[in-house]
Amino acid sequence: MNTPSSEVELLDRADALAGRRLWEIAADHGVRVPPDLRRHKGWIGDLIERGLGAMAGGRAGPDLPELGIEIKTIPVSDEGKPRESTWVCKVPLERGELGDWLDSPVRHKLMRVLWVPIIGAGPPGHRRVGAPLMWTPSADEEEALADDWAVLSELISEGEVWQWRAHHGKALQIRPKAATRDDTVWVLDADSEWVRTNPLGFYLRARFTAKILLAEARLLQP
Repeated sequence: MNTPSSEVELLDRADALAGRRLWEIAADHGVRVPPDLRRHKGWIGDLIERGLGAMAGGRAGPDLPELGIEIKTIPVSDEGKPRESTWVCKVPLERGELGDWLDSPVRHKLMRVLWVPIIGAGPPGHRRVGAPLMWTPSADEEEALADDWAVLSELISEGEVWQWRAHHGKALQIRPKAATRDDTVWVLDADSEWVRTNPLGFYLRARFTAKILLAEARLLQP
């Protein structure tokens, strides 16, 4: 499938997926359905991107750079409540990668997002696609994100990133992002000494995304 050439075309494709089971979409594209997601954590996101014609390949910016749109699948309950936090991007642990909020990797990812709810639990193939939602952060939402970024940037610049805990942040959460505990990277600590630590990732808090989804009444349809 070709990459969508416009936001309208992307939304048309997303609307066409709404209501379908994941096994049906997988069959359309010759994709094997795993029995569970324990060793296939990115399977749903990859499948939906394939169904939309957006093969991002793990790029740093938005999934569709020509349109400036990021695609985010979000697992939700039958009532539409997010079941987990949402991955955004890696935490830049090198001081040279820091920038202000306007140039941050988080902002580049989140300024225009197509949310695709994935309804239900159980075997991946039996889960259902909900109605899509195109989202741009409101002034209040962006302020919350920017505030969290500012605090984190200061910690990174001082070599104190590990002081940030999962319960910190109004919108952003930081959690380890590694396949195994043995996956580590080199960073400078507060004493400018090189130490090894686990890679970290930015995640949107479930309570933050829940407010986004609540603004759209039709998410669980059709």
